Amino acid sequence: MEFFISSAFAQQGGEGAGWTALLFPILLIAIFYFLLIRPQAKRQKEHKKLVSELAKGDEVITQGGLLGRITDVEETFITVEINDNNQVKVQRNAVAQVVPKGTMKGRPEPAEAKKATK
Repeated sequence: MEFFISSAFAQQGGEGAGWTALLFPILLIAIFYFLLIRPQAKRQKEHKKLVSELAKGDEVITQGGLLGRITDVEETFITVEINDNNQVKVQRNAVAQVVPKGTMKGRPEPAEAKKATK
């Protein structure tokens, strides 16, 4: 067996093993933090900001894929108008993204609709 492992190398293994054994877990935790935990926390912060800034008249897409215009904003719920006859009440957190106004083609803005009827 001495052919594969020299006796001098085997005796030195106990001195530096603690330092190098601790280096790998610390490095692994750092990699997980920068690749998984930090980006997820950033996305959560952005979503929380988006949800807090929702206002009447914004056009949104929900996590379920519904596209509509917000007609009423409450503390935990919003009412989304999908078309002239359908309104859906959803949780504020269910909003996936706010889209630019005019995305709902063929539907005038509420202010424009009032002007057209006058």
